[in-house]
Amino acid sequence: MVARLRTTSTATRIAAALAVLLALAGCGAALKGGSSAHASVSLADESCPEAVLSTLSSVLQRTYREGVSSERTASAEAMVEGSPALRKAVEEGNAGAARQAAKALLATGHMTDIEVIKGARTLVSVGGPALSPLHGALKNAAGATIATYILSVWADNGFASEGSGLAEGLVDLRAGGRSIAGSAQLPSGTLATQGTLSRHEVDYQYTSFTAQAYPSGGPVQVYLLKPLSDVQALCGTSTEDTIVNTLTHVANLIYEGEAGSRTHVQVERVQHDRALRLAVSHHDAPATRAAIIGLLNHHIVRLRVSDTKGLLSDVGGPYVLAPVTAKLHANGRPIGNFVLSIQDDEGYLRLTHRLAGLDVLMYMSSTRPSSHGQVLVKNSLGPEPGNVPASGPYSYRGKGFRVITVHAKAFPSGPLTIRVLIPTPYS
Repeated sequence: MVARLRTTSTATRIAAALAVLLALAGCGAALKGGSSAHASVSLADESCPEAVLSTLSSVLQRTYREGVSSERTASAEAMVEGSPALRKAVEEGNAGAARQAAKALLATGHMTDIEVIKGARTLVSVGGPALSPLHGALKNAAGATIATYILSVWADNGFASEGSGLAEGLVDLRAGGRSIAGSAQLPSGTLATQGTLSRHEVDYQYTSFTAQAYPSGGPVQVYLLKPLSDVQALCGTSTEDTIVNTLTHVANLIYEGEAGSRTHVQVERVQHDRALRLAVSHHDAPATRAAIIGLLNHHIVRLRVSDTKGLLSDVGGPYVLAPVTAKLHANGRPIGNFVLSIQDDEGYLRLTHRLAGLDVLMYMSSTRPSSHGQVLVKNSLGPEPGNVPASGPYSYRGKGFRVITVHAKAFPSGPLTIRVLIPTPYS
């Protein structure tokens, strides 16, 4: 049995916010779409709590690695190394200009911190407490190194918040025996790497892994805590069932996040766009299309706008999910409505694969006789997946999977069936 600890320290629970590096957002939901029966498991049985926490820790570690090596980090490094303003400031030894260039890089949202060192001098350092330092070199036009840099794409409080939302638990970052980043603030001193504890009269199962602090690279222990009552809801009749239930919940949370708070921000942006409101007020389809194109450059992947007479314009990708509908007003009166989405099928597929190591097949309804009612529109598994069941075991080219189904919504309406394939064994 793991040791039980008790603390009465005061702290504020981190608000759950589903988000990925890639900016996941949303809120928690009850487990649904699972492929295995739930069982009432005694909390004295450690196999279920440990399986749930181990699975969620794997997801959290994948999320952390998005700040170590990913498209996100490659983009940030390319922006720093390709910045003419930063290069010029470094060559001139101009700290003020270097600071301006560095702040402009942070303003893009592709990174949270950057430090530039020229010789023995730190020319500029902007940002706040962060994780996963990335090291690189700045070069002049001739290819010679003129400075080195350290950057991060993970602010420590941002990682803690996003991790708590994705795992629907508490994430506490600890360094030197104390909590940092305004996280869960567990008791100071030595804490085991995994086990159980009580906090504010709630029993938690917890686990942890080691990350790196920015810019030093020193150790930061990332603790993930989940109430035992929530853990029990994910328990299955076997360890494999428990893992499937846990990953089913994660897959649903990732989808639900696409209609969460990040989408609401974009809804408000569309509703306040003057060019769009003017075009819709005048029933001007070409002007509406032009306004939509102007809005698509920030997170929105498809936008469909109608006035009181009917559809004006629909611009964006062909396979888009999680649509959100809202109204347009001008001078206090309704002038039309719109449907938007911030995520397409490729985006969901990549998030699910990168954050949880799962494969995804997506099907849309079809009236073609040869389609048997559905057509495969996205496939991360491989060619000719065959007849994939809605749930249960499935084998593809010698690899075993458990299949679960996420019942999604296509754009602008109608069902989108997502088959999520969990590898067995899962690691």
